[in-house]
Amino acid sequence: MSRPPLPPFSEESAIEKVRLAEDGWNSRDPAKVALAYTTDTRWRNRAEFANGRAEVEAFLTRKWNRELDYRLIKELWAFGGNRIAVRYAYEYHDDSGQWFRAYGNENWEFAEDGLMRVRHASINEHPIAEAERKFHWPLGRRPDDHPGLSHFGF
Repeated sequence: MSRPPLPPFSEESAIEKVRLAEDGWNSRDPAKVALAYTTDTRWRNRAEFANGRAEVEAFLTRKWNRELDYRLIKELWAFGGNRIAVRYAYEYHDDSGQWFRAYGNENWEFAEDGLMRVRHASINEHPIAEAERKFHWPLGRRPDDHPGLSHFGF
């Protein structure tokens, strides 16, 4: 199975890859999102490590069960060969109704077939008031005309 765009990445194909990843994560469908990773993918997400697609799917299931009304924006930071670096922010609330905004950076490495082989994520988050939210589109894919991270200064 191939997952275009394929490495080596140009600026245009790296931007496309980032948007496809954002769209997948905004679907909040762990099984679908996990298919973007190699079967032996290696992850570091904060202090949690996942090895293999099954562990990634389990991680995402736990994540989206506690991070409700999740909305994410990713932006290309750098690219070269089969690697892409992104920065991102996402908003969600927990089951008590407290909203949070998280900011992060990810380093990605891709296999020749375009599946992600390695993902390193560093994330910080803080509570926000509901009135401070910036991401208001309906759940799912961010509309093309919705501002990106640079617009918000994130």
